[in-house]
Amino acid sequence: MEPVPAPPWRKTRPVKPVKPQLTQALIVETGLRIVDAEGLDALSMRRVAQELDTGPASLYAHVANKDELLDLIYERVLEEIELPAPEPERWAEQLREAVFAMHEVFNTHADIARVSLANIPTGANAMRVAEGMMAIMVEGGVPPTAAAIAIDRISLLVAADAHEGALYRGMQRASGMAEEEFVAEHFRQVEQYIRSLPADRFPYLARFANELVRPSGEERFAFGLDLMIAGLAAGAVRPMT
Repeated sequence: MEPVPAPPWRKTRPVKPVKPQLTQALIVETGLRIVDAEGLDALSMRRVAQELDTGPASLYAHVANKDELLDLIYERVLEEIELPAPEPERWAEQLREAVFAMHEVFNTHADIARVSLANIPTGANAMRVAEGMMAIMVEGGVPPTAAAIAIDRISLLVAADAHEGALYRGMQRASGMAEEEFVAEHFRQVEQYIRSLPADRFPYLARFANELVRPSGEERFAFGLDLMIAGLAAGAVRPMT
């Protein structure tokens, strides 16, 4: 049965929606949503509070400051990375698959990758990912010291690549162009500039201008990763099969 409307002379108070209970998880998800939509520079405690229709002071009961919020958001992103149980005979293939999974996650939340630069994440998920990568390599015969350094270098490759992707997307949004159009035009200009360099001073750059700009970002990332894995394989106790 439909409700009977109130008489026009009766004043009624509009019903306000009930705010969700403020929790650390809600603050983190809200912060991540801001980062995904607008980038890391848009994130602040005040902005998160605005999104949650509350005051910044209420956030500090759950998060100490912006630095802690960034660490928590980074930890939240790492939850999405799944690592396989080690299969020693497939260690190189498994490592490649795991790193590409990391790469995909960080490209989804590209700007958050900056948090790991000049920082050593120590949250539970960061330790889980490091443990999984270490297990894959050590069980495959990679010396522990080499595996430990590889975790650092591979993590830097992933973070730097994701951060660069975020910068390009920011430039693309500012240009008002579609992504494919922006990328094509940007690298067309770069190639054109390289070809315009004096050939007597830069003979190899001028000759191979197309090779310098043609490979996609995915191809470049794979090339760098494969070089690292090949180096690890060269020093492994058990060679790749």
